[in-house]
Amino acid sequence: MEKEVEGGIAWHALSCDAVIKELKSNKKGLGNKEAKLRLERFGKNEIKRKGRIRPLLILLSQFNSFFIFLLVIAAGISALLNHWIDFYVIMAIVIVNASIGFFQNYKAENSIRELRKMLVPKAKILRNNVFYEIHASEVVPGDILILQEGDKIVADARLIEVQGLQVNEAILTGESVAAVKFTKKMQIDVPLVDRENIVYSGTSIVLGSAKAVVFSTGMNTEFGKIAFMVQKVKQEKTPLQKRIDSFAKKVGLFIIFISVLIGLIGFFLGMDKFDVLLTSISLAVAAVPEGLPAVITICLAIAVQRMFKQKSLIRTLPSAETLGRVTVICSDKTGTITSEKMTVTDLFYDNKLIELEKVKREKDKERDKEKSLEILFKTNCLCNNARIEEIDDKKIFFGDPTEKALLRAALDYGFDKRELTAEELRIKEFAFSSSRKLMSIIRRRQQDGKIISYVKGAPDVLIERCSKEIVFGKIQQLTQARKKEIIHVYEEMASSGLRVLGFAFKELNMKASKIKQKDAEQNLVFIGFEGMMDPPRPEVRGAIKAAENAGIVIKIITGDSLLTAKAVANKIGLMGEAINVDELERMSDSELKSRIDDITIFARISPEHKLRIINILKEKKEIVAVTGDGVNDAPALKAADIGIAMGIRGSDVARETSNIILIDDNFASIVKGVKEGRIVYDNIKKSTKFLLGVNFSELMIVLYSIIMRLPLPLLPLQILWTNLVTDSLPALALSVEKGESVLNKKPIKEKSMLQGITLFLVFAALLAFIAELVIFHLGLQSAYNIEKIRTLVLTTGIIFEMFFIFTCRSNKPLHKIGIFSNKYLTGAVIIAIMLQIILIYSPLGTLFGVVPLTIRDWMIVIPLAVSGIIIFEVVKIIKEKRLNKLRKR
Repeated sequence: MEKEVEGGIAWHALSCDAVIKELKSNKKGLGNKEAKLRLERFGKNEIKRKGRIRPLLILLSQFNSFFIFLLVIAAGISALLNHWIDFYVIMAIVIVNASIGFFQNYKAENSIRELRKMLVPKAKILRNNVFYEIHASEVVPGDILILQEGDKIVADARLIEVQGLQVNEAILTGESVAAVKFTKKMQIDVPLVDRENIVYSGTSIVLGSAKAVVFSTGMNTEFGKIAFMVQKVKQEKTPLQKRIDSFAKKVGLFIIFISVLIGLIGFFLGMDKFDVLLTSISLAVAAVPEGLPAVITICLAIAVQRMFKQKSLIRTLPSAETLGRVTVICSDKTGTITSEKMTVTDLFYDNKLIELEKVKREKDKERDKEKSLEILFKTNCLCNNARIEEIDDKKIFFGDPTEKALLRAALDYGFDKRELTAEELRIKEFAFSSSRKLMSIIRRRQQDGKIISYVKGAPDVLIERCSKEIVFGKIQQLTQARKKEIIHVYEEMASSGLRVLGFAFKELNMKASKIKQKDAEQNLVFIGFEGMMDPPRPEVRGAIKAAENAGIVIKIITGDSLLTAKAVANKIGLMGEAINVDELERMSDSELKSRIDDITIFARISPEHKLRIINILKEKKEIVAVTGDGVNDAPALKAADIGIAMGIRGSDVARETSNIILIDDNFASIVKGVKEGRIVYDNIKKSTKFLLGVNFSELMIVLYSIIMRLPLPLLPLQILWTNLVTDSLPALALSVEKGESVLNKKPIKEKSMLQGITLFLVFAALLAFIAELVIFHLGLQSAYNIEKIRTLVLTTGIIFEMFFIFTCRSNKPLHKIGIFSNKYLTGAVIIAIMLQIILIYSPLGTLFGVVPLTIRDWMIVIPLAVSGIIIFEVVKIIKEKRLNKLRKR
């Protein structure tokens, strides 16, 4: 039996008795002894979590970067050369970098544990015909579940008894409307989402009660199968991590090549072997931009904190930047774009189709004339099993989502069910059934004793039961021609994606005890239609427009119907092709790849289809973000470059799988996150421009001196001092730069961190080299001693860098953004210059081989030091004027 229970049996296609027999159970439940044996055989009813992140693994993962390896090697070389200051500085950067990443990741994991809501800690079952409440983990195949309104279902089970059962399956299927459940057996080929006699683990009861026999637990449930799919999906490095590793390898190889070249030339020219070796190694250490990992980490940490204030929890630091690169957002519909709350949006009465919002606006001036509308809203309340409770001065609705929507619409117009039901008492109910597609409630009016049947149901069925209609408060005959007109209105409403219900009533002139279903639901008076949908969140339309302005493509991938998805897309301004699962399945991967850019909506999609769509987009080199809240979203959340889960409505599996969690479920936070991610990348590029552009000038001046057989312009210790002063605080200060219209640009699609800045780096390095070369030769011509020449070169290089860093802040001229608008950068530059002055004019200078400079020396140093910023700013101004002229044309 074990193998059969785990899979292979179409439980929905068996009768209730056949299911119970197959599971070797009975309607009184298992015996306690048998239940214990089955628990040992099948294991606990739990979702196994593989690869759970431990603190030690989180810490070790921070060192999994080629750049960090490069820094550790540089620190080791510094230690071998007894350059302990550099060793400590580099190792401090490595440790700080790892610490920030560790604490952010660990904090995020703790936050997820706090957000986590277990499915249900308890389950109500029958064993030996005795009611028990046990831990959900102890439920086994064959157990009889007792299900009531509000319960969460803890295992997959076949229904055997039902009383008006409706189940919210949005977390598994994406459907926003509660599923009506029955016990009858079904055809074997019925899709999972349409199996009306099955309840699934993780879903919840919104109305009614039932008994069900469990056939799958733990990892064998549909919930568990999706969790297993998630665990099989390999977690890839983010685009930023890949580019940093690639960048570090290229920089490392280049530095090694130049250092070896300098060493070989020195040996070939007969220079002191130890001095050449020491210089080559020092240059290699100095050329490594060790400040860059710290800059990247701090940029990301700042973005994470900003996003957390905006209710977005970033689980891993690189995810903050990756969001800024996103080119496609694949969004679930239910609970992500929509509010997962059915709402009445359109009404048809008195022969007019009108939006509910317009009715609300005009209710005060039109109230006396709207008799039909009053009867329609009264029927909302009087043919309804949902209820309103007042808790802490707030009205809370309980019951079926559709019936709650009807109560809200009536309440907004001034009709409270509690007051109406006190005036008209319930006598009898004929519950909804799939065969009739109607429900009716019989009530007695207290005022005059009249008995009235209030009916609602499928429009086409209800219209056929009507012989009259009420128009402008007057009842008139309903002809066949008029029925066709009304049906046409219903079809028009349904084609726009609305779920439409028809409403009618009838006065009964008979004793309550003699009223039968036929009496209550024939020769009715038609009142009108109400169209409902799960509406988009108010902020979504603006967020999508902002995303599109930023060059991001939005796609809806939903388990809901095509009509409903298209209706939602129209309301939020999304245009493009729409296809359902049948059309998707007919497409080959190559055909889908060629058409996917034009398709905006994918409907009736399963987790496997969603994964396929994500993988096709990634094959097209798109950076894909996937949003979702249900269990059905989890595999795609993990496969995407960025998985974004909902914090409130999100399932436990979805939150654990994601990279980002929207704590308040606000779709608009995604666009804010994109902005922060783009700012992060911009600031990393600015730091890269600064660190590489100026660091390589040191390599060039030393290589020049060796080739020209001149004294070394910088000693190894002086090179490392330059590195310490310029690559620390000033470079880090660039991480707090504000973004410049980042959402008006196209998504970042650069293949390398050097893309777009190579020319800048070359000219920056050349200018710094020329400035140092000029001061070097001036010193030689003036017959200064070598200590003073080196002091001039060292000071010119450092001051050059400290001025030049300001031009790295923006592609715009500095006067447009404010020269001193980054107070942290201004402070860091002042500190760096002060450190150089202290070095020159203190006893510490002897250790580094520098001597004091005169005012005349400074008059030479300063013009050369500011040459870089002046030249680059002039070029920016010229470019801007040319662009302005072109725009005017």
